[in-house]
Amino acid sequence: MQALFSLYDSITEKLKDANDYLWPLLLRVILFWEFFEAGKEKLNGSNWFAGVQENFPIPFSWLSADINWIAATWGELILSVMLLLGIFTRFSAISLIVITGVATAAVHWPESFSSISELWNGYAISNKGAGNFKLPLLFILMLLPLVFNGGGKLSLDALLLKITKRNTTTTGSPNIAISFSLISLITAIALIWVLPKTGIGLVALALVLFVVGRGKTS
Repeated sequence: MQALFSLYDSITEKLKDANDYLWPLLLRVILFWEFFEAGKEKLNGSNWFAGVQENFPIPFSWLSADINWIAATWGELILSVMLLLGIFTRFSAISLIVITGVATAAVHWPESFSSISELWNGYAISNKGAGNFKLPLLFILMLLPLVFNGGGKLSLDALLLKITKRNTTTTGSPNIAISFSLISLITAIALIWVLPKTGIGLVALALVLFVVGRGKTS
């Protein structure tokens, strides 16, 4: 039995060693494909944002349909390539979360719902009047690991880090308050477009946690 446990631990360690190489690359490749295809379809198609302009959340509702169309098209094309290359991965992932959140509010979110169970009917691919936010939600969940962990070792970010020889190691125990502040802020960035009150509440929570965390370090 001890030999079996040792073998399991050995395999686990090898999987951990491969961890930062494989999963970020696979996520970046599949997300590049999805967002680049969406951007290319817009580039080769006609602007249909005018029909949903009233559904865009603030501040995008203040812009014209043409500006929103250009921003969405080139945002998906450029940011997806940056994601594939792993350059400024966290910035690219957060920006694509914003694009996805705005698209969800404008196109995929139900017009109204009275309960969580009714809202959950929109967790679908096809739209039968209840929304169809399944794919956008999955894309956001796939982008989140890249926000928190970066592009991995097979990325231009890792190469630049090696070239500049920056030291990213931290000393001391982690600041839990600031960690949860960042989690709240990233969650707010994803949610504020479809659930504004929840998003604003999470931003406020993030600020409070940040102040508490800074107070502990001073």
